[in-house]
Amino acid sequence: MSLFRMFKTLFQSAPRATPLECAHRVRAGEAYLVDVREPGEWADGVARSARLLSLSDLTNGRAQWQPFLQEVGSREILLYCASGARSGMAAKILVGEGFRATNTGGLGDWAAAGWPIVKPKK
Repeated sequence: MSLFRMFKTLFQSAPRATPLECAHRVRAGEAYLVDVREPGEWADGVARSARLLSLSDLTNGRAQWQPFLQEVGSREILLYCASGARSGMAAKILVGEGFRATNTGGLGDWAAAGWPIVKPKK
């Protein structure tokens, strides 16, 4: 991603929602849940059914993101990270590219909402 595009992204807005507001969309298959933390952070646990797609891959090579984005279609992408900062950046990037993306905060928010946290598959 170019430096100009990254800078421009900082001034875009993206929707924000709590896990309680959007968990039903994941359960119904209307939205994808995506963990944008880095691979080393996933070992301690991830939200069940979350796709593990790091922010660094989104902003660089998109080796994992590109096939995922081709699969998304019109479904919403619900993003979380550790605190909500990186998921907010990812949401802004994706909204800027025309995707329906929402920042849902951090993994702790999903856990507090009762969403199961699981160890990722290796």
